[in-house]
Parts: sequence; structure tokens; C-alpha cells
Amino acid sequence: MTLNGWLQILIFLAVVFALTKPLGTYLFSVFEGPKRPLPRIFGPLERFFFKVCGINPDEEQGWKEYAASLIMFSVISMLITYAILRFQNLLPLNPQKFGPVPAWLAMNTSISFTTNTNWQAYSGETTMSYFSQMAGLAWHNFTSAAAGIGVALAIARGFTRKIKPGMPSTIGNFWADLIRGTIYVLLPISFIAAIFLVSQGVIQNFSAYHEIMTIEGSSQIIAMGPVASQEAIKELGTNGGGFFNANSAHPFENPTPLSNMFEMILIFAIPSALTYTYGRMAKSQKDGWIIWAAMAILFTAGVATTYWAESHPNAAVAGINMGVQSGNMEGKETRFGITGSSLFATVTTDASCGAVNSMHDSFNPIGGLVPMLNIQLGEVIFGGVGAGLYGMLMFVILTVFIAGLMVGRTPEYLGKKIEANEMKFVMLYVLIFPIIILGFTAWGAVAPYGVSSLNNSGPHGLSEILYAFTSAAGNNGSAFAGLNANTDWYNITLGLSMLFGRFFMIIPVLAIAGSMAAKKTVPAGPGTFHTDGGMFLVLLLSVIIIVGALTFFPALTLGPIVEHFAAVTGTTF
Repeated sequence: MTLNGWLQILIFLAVVFALTKPLGTYLFSVFEGPKRPLPRIFGPLERFFFKVCGINPDEEQGWKEYAASLIMFSVISMLITYAILRFQNLLPLNPQKFGPVPAWLAMNTSISFTTNTNWQAYSGETTMSYFSQMAGLAWHNFTSAAAGIGVALAIARGFTRKIKPGMPSTIGNFWADLIRGTIYVLLPISFIAAIFLVSQGVIQNFSAYHEIMTIEGSSQIIAMGPVASQEAIKELGTNGGGFFNANSAHPFENPTPLSNMFEMILIFAIPSALTYTYGRMAKSQKDGWIIWAAMAILFTAGVATTYWAESHPNAAVAGINMGVQSGNMEGKETRFGITGSSLFATVTTDASCGAVNSMHDSFNPIGGLVPMLNIQLGEVIFGGVGAGLYGMLMFVILTVFIAGLMVGRTPEYLGKKIEANEMKFVMLYVLIFPIIILGFTAWGAVAPYGVSSLNNSGPHGLSEILYAFTSAAGNNGSAFAGLNANTDWYNITLGLSMLFGRFFMIIPVLAIAGSMAAKKTVPAGPGTFHTDGGMFLVLLLSVIIIVGALTFFPALTLGPIVEHFAAVTGTTF
């Protein structure tokens, strides 16, 4: 652990903090402001799509209509992507003449990109045509991220809107949110980001693969492709799907330390800014900053722990005199080092991104535990685009309810009472996640077709299975990289995990949005628990940690924690 390393971490957090207010203000203007920004540039494009699609942006939806629109759009777009993958051999932009993607893998991949997970059980440069990468996968990177932003805005509207008697309790228009999020936010920022990445050495072309002669005299195939355009939205939309199998460890995706820092900032930019947008919508900026502070504290604790763990050598070689003790460099790129790899691993699992610039399977046990725990906490530490905010608001409701029980008063949040109906949906949201992860992990750990794909036995093997289902249910997409997930069983079960983890958690969120939108606002009284102060911040952090610890601590104990103590004592499995 060095001063230079800590400075990298502090600079990263400082830049994210500096972007939060201006980007959050821009997002508020796009979705809630009386006038949208840059009307001469984006206005005609917005009106064109509204007209072509037959959308009236002023015609708002209740939560059921909003949910139905989102699910219908997701299902249809998923089927289109499945068809593209299955028939890519008949479609253009396939210079390597790749054949159709196998059925179960195509199903898994279509679900993965539809749900903003971007789990990849394949090697992109040997499986996907350029057309599949762009029209099938990168397209979902935009739409799934825009849909996530829409859900976050929907629940924010439910909390912050004051509905007059007799008025319908609406939460926005899904189609308007989807189009505006894409046109005003994701497309322009991705365009600028892609140009910057090209300047750093990320490739962008439609060239056929190159065969070169190595200095040893053998031949090597160098994959090409339109990488920069996909890399930009992959990070900005917290998607994570790499053009290449090595993902952001590949020099054509992430060539320099500056591009590495830039990509991490892209991952946190919108999730961080949405907390400020929420504060503007609530007309209480302190409430937005409290949520940001909770995210930042959990992030800092996670990155410090990972950095500390990876700054120590692997226990297997700790007793060997290697001259220079540089920590655990296994599975890491030397151009990023311990700090850049530890920071990236923390950022990508705090957000539901899944991009990796190092192999988490090679991390020390505690270093590998932190990325897994980041996802298991619900990916609320900034989280995915939209998903981080609405996930954190679920914990805010739970915290307010617990605080209400403490003082013997009906809990309130932003002047609206939290009652039995909302708590049922919150508990459904909280329970779905561990049921998916622990249920499928237990199944995979005892079934021969589950353990046959493992690269390791013992606690590390359990961690590989646990991480896979954690990543899938959390719509993260990263992997320990020691598990062969391209089998029928894993393609099916991980696909189901991604579907359940996305839509079975979005539906309760939208239901709460609709329920809260219909409530009257009551003035704060002497017994109201204020949600914009330090006491609420401490209580919120405690609830997040306790819920995650009680749920997943036994499984983590059998995996990375046992592995840590086994490594310390020299025990083998």
C-alpha cells in the first residue's frame, strides 16, 4: 500500500463527487425540468421518435402500465437479440464467418444483455460477429440502462409527487423515459467517451482479423472490431459486457492507466449523479446527499479492504524470497498494478457493471470476498444506472420503518406514511435476492453437473459457484473466471437468475412507487424521524450491513473466509 495508490483512490472519488451536482442537474432537466436542455440539438430527434412510435409523452402511466410496458419491451427486444445470435451467419458484418450461436448460449446471452447483466459465457472475439456485437449487444447496453434510469425516476416520483384529490396516481411514462434517457444522456456522453477512448488507443474499425508472425516464428490472430463505441456505453450504462474475452484487461479495450481511470469514472458517473437528481425532485438536497454519503462510505470501506488484501502476496508464495514484494500480482495487468486493479474490482461490483481489468479468481481470499459482498449487499453502493438508487431507496424505506418502530410512531418518509402494503413489497424485494443466489448455489454445489465445471475444489470452488449466481442475480456480470459456465445447466440456471434478479425486483419497486404516489403528504411533527441527518446515515448503513451479513455470512464463511484461514495455516483441500 503506497501513497501513490491512495492518491489514485482519492482522485477517483473526488472526480466522481465533482461530477455529481452538474450531471445530476442535467438529468433533472432532462426528465423533470420544465425545459429540456439543448432543445435545438435533441428536440427534433426526440419528437421524431415520439411521432414514429406513436408516443404521447404527456400521457402518464400508473405503476402497472409502467411495469407492463417495461416487461413487454424487454421481452420483445430479448427475442430479437436471440434471433440475431442464432442467425448471425446469414447477417452482414461477419468477416470471420462465425456460425450461429448455440441455442442455450444464445438464450443466456439474450437474457444477460436485456437485464443489464452482460454475463458472458463465451469468448466474444471467437463467437460474435460485428453485427451481433452492435445490433444485438451494444443496442441493449443503451436500452437496458435507460430502462433502469426510468425505474429509479418512477419511484422517486412516487415519493416526491403531491397528488391532488381526484387526480390519478401516475409515475411517469416508460416510453418517454426510455427515449429521453437514450437521446439526451446515454448517446451524447457515449459519443464523447468513445472519441476519448480512441485517443488512448482503443480500436474502432470493421477490419477483418489480422494474422501476424510472432518473433518465435509462429502465427497469431489479432482480433479487430468496433470496440470503442461499445466500450463507452459498456461502462457508462454499467453494463460490463466486453468485446473481447479478457474484457477491460485487454489492451484494445483499456490500453492505458488514464483510460482505466476514465472508464471507472464512467461507471460511477450516472449512479452518483442520480442521488443529486433525487434530491432536486424531493426538494430536499440533504436527503440526496445522505444517500450519496452512505454509498461513498461503503465504497471507501470496500476499496480499502481490497487494496489491503491485494497488497499482500499470495499465501502460497509468501514464504518464498522473490526479491521484490509487490503484493499479489497474479491475474493482474502490470500497466494497472495493485491499486488500479483493486479499485476497478471494487467499482465494477459496487455498480452492476461487471467489467473487469483483472481476474477476481486470482485475488487473495479477502480481496475476492469484497467484490462478492458488494453485489450481495444489493449493489446499492452507487449501484447500476438507476438500479443503485432504487435499491438504496428500498433500504431507506426499511430503515425508516425500523426507526418508526423504535419511537412507536407510524413511519414517514418525505411526508408520506410507510404502511403495511409498502413493507410487504420491501420484504419481497429483500427476500427474492438471497433466495435466488443461495438456492441455485446450493443446487450447483451438490449436483454433479454443477461441480463438474469447477476449476478448483474446496472453499474456492464454492466461491466460484456462489460468485456466479451472485453476479447473475445482482445483474452484475463479472465472474471469478474459474468456472466454465458454458454448459446447458449453467446457461439455463444463470439465465433464470438474471431474469428473476431483474424483473422480480423491479416489480415490487414500481408497486411501491404507485402506492406512494397515491398517498397524501402530511406535515412533519415532533415525532418525525428526520432522514437528512447523521443519525439516519448511521442507521441506514447499519441496516444495509446487517441485512447483508445475516443473509450471506454463512455462505461467505464456507467460501472465502475459510479459504483465508486455510491459506494462513497452510491447509490444503
